[in-house]
Amino acid sequence: MGRPREFDVDDALETAMELFWRKGYEGTSLTDLTEGMGITKPSLYGVFGNKEGLFLKALERYERTKMNFFHEALKEPKARDVAEKILRGFADSQTAETGPSGCLGINGALACSEAAAEIQKCLIENRQRGERDLGRRFERAAKEGDLPAGHEPYDLARYIMTISQGTAIQAASGADRPALYRVIDMALQFWPEAAVPQS
Repeated sequence: MGRPREFDVDDALETAMELFWRKGYEGTSLTDLTEGMGITKPSLYGVFGNKEGLFLKALERYERTKMNFFHEALKEPKARDVAEKILRGFADSQTAETGPSGCLGINGALACSEAAAEIQKCLIENRQRGERDLGRRFERAAKEGDLPAGHEPYDLARYIMTISQGTAIQAASGADRPALYRVIDMALQFWPEAAVPQS
């Protein structure tokens, strides 16, 4: 039998996720990680491979635990409700009392050097995947008559994701949840309403 691991992998991953979320990928050093997780560098390399591997596992955990609202929102019957639940879900996650402010995906990708190009690429692809999923949902809404003609579903998805990225930066700069909600309320005032059929 091999020796038991000297640390709880799940707890260590939660700590790593919060460190990357708070400091970004490049701003988080190996020393930050090993001290925060309470492990040695050999243990980190043995379980996670390297810093990049650890970040990708932390990002996967973040998507699963902090971003689950996104795919739940896509199930809403009306496109406007989808948009509102996504925007408020982002704002709630970005201002949660129990975690860092802002967004791991945004914080992690800012100011990346060439050495972190693969991480930046992964984060960009992650955001683009979410935008595509939202675009497909709005495309369905257009076919169902839930969006008026002349509004490109994928442009609308980009609009919603741009607002969410803006609230992430505002949250990381100290904006609280009520302030973000006011921005979201203003953004939703521009939501295209489908014409009411004439009787």
